[in-house]
Amino acid sequence: VQLQASGGGLVQAGGSLRLFCAASGRIFSSHFMGWFRQIPGKEREFVAGIRWGVGNTYYSDFVKGRFTISRDGSRNTVYLQMNSLKPEDTGLYFCARARRGYSTTPREYEDWGQGTLVTVSS
Repeated sequence: VQLQASGGGLVQAGGSLRLFCAASGRIFSSHFMGWFRQIPGKEREFVAGIRWGVGNTYYSDFVKGRFTISRDGSRNTVYLQMNSLKPEDTGLYFCARARRGYSTTPREYEDWGQGTLVTVSS
């Protein structure tokens, strides 16, 4: 599976962005799709994830109530709706696929998109 992330950009604090992750190839119901972000000087961290088949969602505490992950099976696309953005949300956002299911650990994801940059100004 190849993943293509898009939708990043520059937004003021309090604003919204919607990220897209388009997948080419088959995604099975047991697979888990995640969004991660990388901030300069920090390790890549889990933001949100969704189990492809049943749609169960998982969020890191720092985005709960602000971000929403969803998927569209007909388009093979995963979305990350980001509301109430804060300057500390600035970073490079990646989508990724884990074939063995739910994980917040980057090394357990086999396929990665190229990243899309989100910049939140204060």
